Amino acid sequence: MTTTPAEYDEISPEMSAELDRLAKRFRTADGVGMQVLSMIGGQTDDLLGRLPMGVRQGLDRATRRALETAFDAAQFSRGRVADRPDWLNTVAATAMGAVGGAGGLSTALAELPVTTTVLLRAIQGIADELGFDVTDPVVRAQCMQVFAAAGPLSRDDGTDMAFLTTRIALSGPAVHGVIARVAPRLATVMGQKLAAQAVPVIGAAAGAATNYAFTSYYQEMARVYFGLRALARDGGVEVETLLREFRLRAEPPREISL
Repeated sequence: MTTTPAEYDEISPEMSAELDRLAKRFRTADGVGMQVLSMIGGQTDDLLGRLPMGVRQGLDRATRRALETAFDAAQFSRGRVADRPDWLNTVAATAMGAVGGAGGLSTALAELPVTTTVLLRAIQGIADELGFDVTDPVVRAQCMQVFAAAGPLSRDDGTDMAFLTTRIALSGPAVHGVIARVAPRLATVMGQKLAAQAVPVIGAAAGAATNYAFTSYYQEMARVYFGLRALARDGGVEVETLLREFRLRAEPPREISL
């Protein structure tokens, strides 16, 4: 007779149903991004190739600065203005994307830190909603970690889960470590957004569409990231156990070649 590992006995039917729901959110989060690519006509690599070499070379630095600015600005703004529902964050970011794209690459670059702040504030709001203390430096670093998810224009087959499993040290430099790790990846993602906004004629429409996709995507990733941690906290189950179960639900089945 086979025995079930104790860790799987801890998963109740209610927790299993919630894992199914979170896995579905994870799999479908990039749908809007694919629609954006169809609208502007091109693949991700084609978009990045449209950026001037100087912009591509400076994108890492610009993204790092945007993240550093957003980290403090997002928290500061939450002390002044109440958190908004996901749809309202999306509307605000969409409008900013339209403005950023209307003026071409220069205004799109100026909009980058503002959009990053709006996205991070939305992520912090979701963490707070799920019962996490966003004044805790580690939770704030975890909010930043959500940006390590592949962007909405470059998700592959839904198997990129590294951002869910990375441990964040309980130390003061945690945020700086996360920024250093996240910035290069987010720079690539933001490069795709900037390139879409720089497309002649449709820059404003592309800016609105990409910001809509980015805000929708990262809010969904935040709900998955903190949803799993809230489920572990409230159910008294190790996060690692839930992540293993989540992976089984979120990763598509692999075809076996005979």
